[in-house]
This record gives sequence, C-alpha cells and structure tokens, in this order.
Amino acid sequence: MTSIKGANVLVTGGSRGIGRALVEELLARGAAKVYATARDPRTITHPGAVALALEVTDPASVATAAAHAQDVTIVINNAGAMSGASYLDASVDDIRRDLEVNFYGPLLVTRAFVPVIERNGGGRILNVHSALSWLADGTSYSASKSALWSQSNSLRLALAPRGIGVTGLHVGYVDTDMAAGVEAAKADPRDVAAAALDGIETDASEVLADDLTRWIKSQISGDLDALYAQLQR
Repeated sequence: MTSIKGANVLVTGGSRGIGRALVEELLARGAAKVYATARDPRTITHPGAVALALEVTDPASVATAAAHAQDVTIVINNAGAMSGASYLDASVDDIRRDLEVNFYGPLLVTRAFVPVIERNGGGRILNVHSALSWLADGTSYSASKSALWSQSNSLRLALAPRGIGVTGLHVGYVDTDMAAGVEAAKADPRDVAAAALDGIETDASEVLADDLTRWIKSQISGDLDALYAQLQR
C-alpha cells in the first residue's frame, strides 16, 4: 500500500482543474509536501503547496524541477493539452502539440523522477489518461491519451522490479475549463481527485473515475460498430 500521509508528492499542471483538486486533496490527506507545478508558478495559489515552474515538454525545465524536488516518492502526471486538432484539416503542428504535452511530457517527467523515487525507497506514479484513451473522438487528443495509456502499461512492467508502481486514471468529462464548451454530464474535479488518490493508496493499476468511463471500458471488447454509433447510419 502507498501512503499519502507524510509523503512528498509532485503534481504537474497543479494550478487549476483536476490538478488543483489533486493538490487540495493531497494536503487534506496529510501529505507532508506537495509540489504543484505550472508554466507560471505564480498561478499556484494554494497556500499549502510548494509552487514550481515546469514546462513538461522542455527537458531542461523537467531536469530543474527534478533537481529541486529530490524528496518526492509520488509523481502525478496531470498536465495536459487539448488542441481539438482534426487529422485531415488541422496543422500538423497542432496535432504534434497534443502528443508533445500528453505523451512525451509525462515520459520526460517520469524518466527524470524515477531515480529520485527509487533513491527514496520506492513509490508510485499516476498518469492521467482519459476515457478517450479507448474511444477516438476524431482529434489528436484521443490519440495522445491512447498512447499515454500504452506508455503507462509498459512502464508498469518496467518499474515494478524497481519498487515503483504505476496507476492510470481514466475519466470522462470533468467540470473544468478544458470541458467548458461540452454540453454533457460532467464529474466534479474533487470527486475525480478523491478517486485518483484512493487508487494510489490501494496500489490500483487502473482507476475508472465515472460512469461514462466505466461504460466505454465495458464496450471495447465488443464490435466497433456498437461503440461508434455513427458507423451504423
């Protein structure tokens, strides 16, 4: 079991949305120190958090953050981007941006912090996936989250012998700025944060944070036409 009480934790993208909720819940559960990162650390407003500058796509920035947070045993890769880029119409740069932030960003952070966690006796990494890891939405966002899901599965195998577990958090629409334009039922970020930390504390490999995510997961072993209703028209 991974204890949050007394642990030192780093949360990427900790200034708003799910990230801010994670910071608040970590401190409520007794984490000794929570490093909350953002491109601009002045946007970290929680008085109990340690604000760190971090651009997850920049190896130098990641290395600087890892050098500063040498006491960490839990890392939460939450920072993400959603360009809405269409494969056929959007700039390839926009498509690449989703992959840079959502796939390569967590990889860079993980590679930098694995030696830190290992030196501190082991711990856990949580990657924030999406229900769209399993359901294509026509944009590069879902592709980037699907790739992160695969990355997490591979890292789980590679890191287990080193005393580091990997939890994948899958979640549908959440009431944050990212989903502000979506007309659908949305989860409360605080509920998502609580489910994520429950997963860390129980060493769960996977957390399904809401009903939509659980439904999509239940469908992926079936016929694709059932999952993609538009193919039935």
